[in-house]
Amino acid sequence: MKRTTSRIAATVTALFWMGWIALSGTSVATMDFQKKAKAAGFPADNCQYCHVDKLPKKDAHENNDRGKWLVAEKDKRKAKEVDVEWLKDYKGK
Repeated sequence: MKRTTSRIAATVTALFWMGWIALSGTSVATMDFQKKAKAAGFPADNCQYCHVDKLPKKDAHENNDRGKWLVAEKDKRKAKEVDVEWLKDYKGK
């Protein structure tokens, strides 16, 4: 009985961990997004171009209006990740 419970707990833990790894990076910005935005001619000098914090944490980050718009576009277009080229359509401040 104890061995079965341990095996179930290990399986649940492994599945949780694999799900976390698979899904955690789906909508998180990286330095790569910033580099792509700069290469496309947008003034993305730091993370605050799309985030509220200067150095947002992976687990706790808040998007500014531009970042919220990009996430909404991602959902609207059913895209896997944000495309910085969409920024040319952004009509915010």
